[in-house]
Amino acid sequence: MKIQALSHDEVFATLFSGPRGITAEEASHRQREYGPNEIREMHARPMASRLVAQFTHFLALLLWFAAALCFLSEYLHPGEGLVRLGIAILAVIFINAIFTFIQEYRTEKAIEELRKLLPFRVTVVRDALEAEIDAREVVPGDLIILHEGDKVPADGRVIQSNHLTLNNAPLTGESDSRVLTAAPCEGEMLESLNLAFAGTLVVSGSGSIVAYATGMATEFGKIAHITGRVVEEESPLQTEIIRVTRIVAVIAVACGTCFFALGWMFGQGFWNNFLFAIGIIIALVPEGLLPTVTLSLAMGSRRMARRNALVKSLNAVEALGSVDMICTDKTGTLTQNRMTVRDTWSPDDGAMACRVALLCNNAAPSADGVRGDPTETALYRYAMERVGAAGDRLDEAPFDAERKRMATLHRIDGRLVVLVKGAGESVLPLCASLPQEGGVIPLDIAETAELLERQRTMAGAGLRVIALAFRELDVLPVGAIPEEGLTFAGFMGLEDPPRPEVPQALEQCRSAGIRVVMITGDAGATAAAIALEIGLITGAPFIIEGKECTTMPDVQLRAALEQDNLIFARMSPQNKMQIVSLLIEQGHRVAVTGDGVNDAPALRKAHVGIAMGLSGTSVAREAADIVLLDDNFASIVHAIEEGRAVFENIRNFITYIFASNIPELVPYIGYILFGIPLPLTIMQILAVDLGTDMLPALALGSEKPSSEIMKRPPRPKSERLLTWGVLTRAYLFLGMFEALAGMSAYFYVMQSGGWSRPQLLAPTSALYLQATTACLAGIIATQVANVFACRSSSVSIISLGVLSNRLVLAGIAAESALAGFIIYTPLGNDIFGCAPIGINVWLLLIPFALLLLAADEARKYVVRLGSHTHT
Repeated sequence: MKIQALSHDEVFATLFSGPRGITAEEASHRQREYGPNEIREMHARPMASRLVAQFTHFLALLLWFAAALCFLSEYLHPGEGLVRLGIAILAVIFINAIFTFIQEYRTEKAIEELRKLLPFRVTVVRDALEAEIDAREVVPGDLIILHEGDKVPADGRVIQSNHLTLNNAPLTGESDSRVLTAAPCEGEMLESLNLAFAGTLVVSGSGSIVAYATGMATEFGKIAHITGRVVEEESPLQTEIIRVTRIVAVIAVACGTCFFALGWMFGQGFWNNFLFAIGIIIALVPEGLLPTVTLSLAMGSRRMARRNALVKSLNAVEALGSVDMICTDKTGTLTQNRMTVRDTWSPDDGAMACRVALLCNNAAPSADGVRGDPTETALYRYAMERVGAAGDRLDEAPFDAERKRMATLHRIDGRLVVLVKGAGESVLPLCASLPQEGGVIPLDIAETAELLERQRTMAGAGLRVIALAFRELDVLPVGAIPEEGLTFAGFMGLEDPPRPEVPQALEQCRSAGIRVVMITGDAGATAAAIALEIGLITGAPFIIEGKECTTMPDVQLRAALEQDNLIFARMSPQNKMQIVSLLIEQGHRVAVTGDGVNDAPALRKAHVGIAMGLSGTSVAREAADIVLLDDNFASIVHAIEEGRAVFENIRNFITYIFASNIPELVPYIGYILFGIPLPLTIMQILAVDLGTDMLPALALGSEKPSSEIMKRPPRPKSERLLTWGVLTRAYLFLGMFEALAGMSAYFYVMQSGGWSRPQLLAPTSALYLQATTACLAGIIATQVANVFACRSSSVSIISLGVLSNRLVLAGIAAESALAGFIIYTPLGNDIFGCAPIGINVWLLLIPFALLLLAADEARKYVVRLGSHTHT
């Protein structure tokens, strides 16, 4: 059944409705049958499921395993203090899970505040009376009354139209408006002039429709269905964190197993060996990595929010920094979604052309400016600045798609005047004269050809050309407005102007090695003209339209994706998703921007979906990972810069955290191989991993983007977060200096206290407690130097500025305060098994910290030298 092809009576009969609407009782029955008139997010994960997910990802499972080992060990061999350790690890799991969940929950609530696309109250006819109801209460068969400014609450068939004009931008993505008719129509639904669709805006006129589809059954809802079926791609950071944790797990378990076997060979007892293996595993598992990554991403999301980018998913922060391809919509993203008059031409001073534009126009002033169709509001604003609005309208022949023009009859200064505006090909054939020197001259063939050429030139510049004409009458006409024998008044060329900040943003994308491709529902010529103006393309456009895209084999389309100056025009939602899918298959990391319902499937499919917060539809915002609060394409560039910085910062603090694993591991090796008293206890390891390391590591996550970060291409897809270079620097370079400092301090205190091998010390003896505390102090002191070294892998701390990152200084202050609590307070001593140490130990450790910093500065110098030589 094609509802657009039915007569009024057939429509009412089909929907069991009528001119008196449906009854309240029937409406209640249909509400139960069809459900509320609202768009639901498809396959939305319940909050409980999201919370559980925070406890079950790989690194969390690894920490659960470590905690379980602690409790098992305490149960089988009580008195070793492993209960405290297990509780501490569980605290890490819970704190990180709750923190991440709260961040996502708050963001979801912020997104909900943006959901204002569908109207809140609508007027319907029920029981032959007009009533105002909530939009969610509309049901199929409801007779809905529409006025200028209303948003359509459901898909409906037009029953009455008094120049009812709708803007379909929320559905199609383009700002063209259409006058609807009540007459039956043939053809496709989206092209029918007697159907109104949910979420579209009444820009002028009034009328009534009978609802035939509500909620998820509307065209709006069908696109939401498509969006919901899309499988989201795993973000690059998710992939990398999983990879890092698996590598760490393999290394930790392998080392624990190897040293368990080694201890067995050296004659150690089972329980000693077992506790030793647990100590090795715990020393190598970076318990602080998960909360530090989470907090770093949250800080990045807050910085992006200050730049008007609301992050829905924390992983999207870094994912945006890794993209190498942006697929962007045109209307409302690159342009302002506001038509303006850009160029005019008139055979005289243009005053009459402005008067035609102003009076042959249904736009009207309102409290918010000018209200009406975007094209008419543009003409109204332009003309109002130049001529007065005097003139009484007597009649109107509204614009329609077949005539492509509008005519009005006015009384101006006592004269009867017909005013006509429309497409050049419709208006020019009706013109018989041109104004000249206070009079008119006949319009001959040559001059008509000249006017047509002028129109083509303006259209070639991507403008929507409106022709304007008029005619004076002697007597009031009977019947239709006479539209022949007109005097040509001029052309006005309109465009949806680009956002002024877009050209610079595109240039920054180009410098950063990011390719930007326009995928729009607009016509190819208009899209190409805008693309040339903003610098998106630099030569002849290579345009592929939606119909070609549908029939083109994937092999051919993949080849087309490599073309320069590529533009996709007249694209459907399925076409957009097809393009994004092919780009992902080709190995690109893709971001998609958009604001319309038609953008939602591609937003969901992309690695990063970016929706417009001000002009965006609710479906687009739900599908996206990031919402731009100012609808500013330039904000994307700022967000990419922050995303790139996040990746570098995560790598830097991974280096920092991993470096402390070596000084935590070496004491166990000394204990098992050389029989010395254990230089570092498991609780002291946790004091570093979950205590003194945490705030400095977090401060590394706040390092600002460098000035060069947007002048480098995106990192290759093959480049890993954890590389051999990172492991080598952390384990074999920085970690060795820290181990040397810790063990030196340990032996210094032990020998100063008169200890010698193979003497055994009680775990509670003052000398042993001071020696293990000295080892802990050695790690803390060198980690202070390490946090400065890890601010960059190649840039000198002198260039960065020692005091330039205040959070690093605050982190060091907090680290020092925590170290003071652990080492010099009875409570800290009791929890972590420490004892106060003298100033002489600290004086011993200072040179080690300076040595680490100096050695890494020398390494950075060699790296920079090699980089310059390569260049």
